Formats: sequence, C-alpha cells, structure tokens
Amino acid sequence: MVEPLSLAAGLSWGSGLRLYLTVLMAGVLQRFGLIHLPDTLAVLASPWVIGAAGTLTVLEFLADKIPAVDSLWDAIHTFIRIPAGALLAVGAMGHADPALLTVAALAGGTLAGTAHLAKAGTRALINLSPEPVSNVVTSTAEDGLTFVGVLMSFFLPILFLVLLVAFLCLAAWALPRLWRGVQGGFRGMASHMVSRLSLRSHHD
Repeated sequence: MVEPLSLAAGLSWGSGLRLYLTVLMAGVLQRFGLIHLPDTLAVLASPWVIGAAGTLTVLEFLADKIPAVDSLWDAIHTFIRIPAGALLAVGAMGHADPALLTVAALAGGTLAGTAHLAKAGTRALINLSPEPVSNVVTSTAEDGLTFVGVLMSFFLPILFLVLLVAFLCLAAWALPRLWRGVQGGFRGMASHMVSRLSLRSHHD
C-alpha cells in the first residue's frame, strides 16, 4: 500500500500548491512510460489533458509572480484545488473498496486544503509588502518544491511520506500564526487608508 498511498498523497499535496503542474507531471511521466498510473488516472496521459494542463501551468506560473493577481488566483482556486486533490486521491487508489475510496477522498481534500492554505496564507502575508522581489522568489521556490515533491512521491515514496508528515506538523504550527499575521496586515492597511482619507478630507 505504500506506493498508492504515496501517489495519492503526492497528487493531493501537489494539487494544493500547483494543481496544473502536478497534473502535467503525472500525465507526461505516464505518457513516456516512466511511471504507471492506475487505470482510474489513465486520462491524465491524454494529449488533450496534457495540453490543457501545460497551458494552465504556464498561465499559473505567470499569474503567481504578480502579487495582486496571485492573491485573486489563490482565492478562486480555493474552490478548485481542494476538490481536485480529493478526486486525484480517489483515482490513485484505483478500484479499491468504497469505504477506502471515501477515506481517500476525505484525506486527499484535507491534504490539498492544508497545502493550499499554507501557500495562500504565506503569499498573502508576503503580498502585503510593496516590493515585488520576495513574491517572485517565494513563487519560484514553490514551483521547485512542488516539482521535487511530486517526483519524490512517484519514485521515493517512503521518503516522501516521512517528509509529508513533517510538512503537516509544520503547517499545523504555522497556519494560526499566518492567519493572525494576515489579519494584522490587512488591519494595518485599512488603518493607513483611513488615516490618509482623513488627512485629505481635513486639508480639503
């Protein structure tokens, strides 16, 4: 069960960070015979799916480097990445018992959601900074992390699962702090805008 578990976890986790890159990698590697996906995920190797995933990967890569666009992109993809992670986890388990598939869907959605919230929270906090360099660096690091992590889930399943547990522990510690930081940042921005409007009104 280690390999299907790692595949399900890797696809779900990757979906929470870079859904289209994850789908593209799985499809291309299956297409070239470098990995063997279950029949339930064979559609990922379709030229149409690979083409669509490749196009969306490029679009996401560009959108993710622009702070305002990145925050909007993450907000919209809250409703895409999490169910996609659940579906990919179910597909990775093949034709398993329905009870197991239900557990896989719940776990996959939770894992994708955790990765997505950690990414979105970190980026929202960074996007509050006016300079663009930190956003680009962080985005590029996320691209690399997703690429390496998904590859590990395919070829080094035990190591990936160990590192995934470490990621979940870190996310459990960081998410409340990220949320408080984002709230504080937005409150600070709101106070700054109110102060500027008050000053402008006073001068007028």
